[in-house]
Amino acid sequence: MKQTYKGSCHCGAVRFEADIDFEAGTAKCNCSICTKARSWGAIVRPDAFRLIHGESELSDYQFGPKVVHHYFCKHCGIRPFERGFHESVGGEFCSVQVSCLDDLHIPDIFTGEVRHADGRNDNYLQSPSETRHL
Repeated sequence: MKQTYKGSCHCGAVRFEADIDFEAGTAKCNCSICTKARSWGAIVRPDAFRLIHGESELSDYQFGPKVVHHYFCKHCGIRPFERGFHESVGGEFCSVQVSCLDDLHIPDIFTGEVRHADGRNDNYLQSPSETRHL
């Protein structure tokens, strides 16, 4: 069931809301940035994400094919969400970092499957052979 969650970076300079259905699952990826940041995302459509405060406090980092914007707070360095376009997730998307949800009831994130994506090999629909480190 879809529910509205509030989230933020560590220092609170960036705040957002997102309508998330955890029964639809969450995702972890083994690409270079997701592995280093230990990312755990809930993917939502752009209209289900609202940046409430702090757009001017965000920096944008892109790499590789530059199809995803990895936003981070200029003050505390936390990456609360990403935006991008990738066919494997249905086109335009926003990925909210589960760890940045302020009002999350932890058991909610386990109502759906935790999927693993082999982003390291640009095969986002396939799970990598090793996932324990994610």
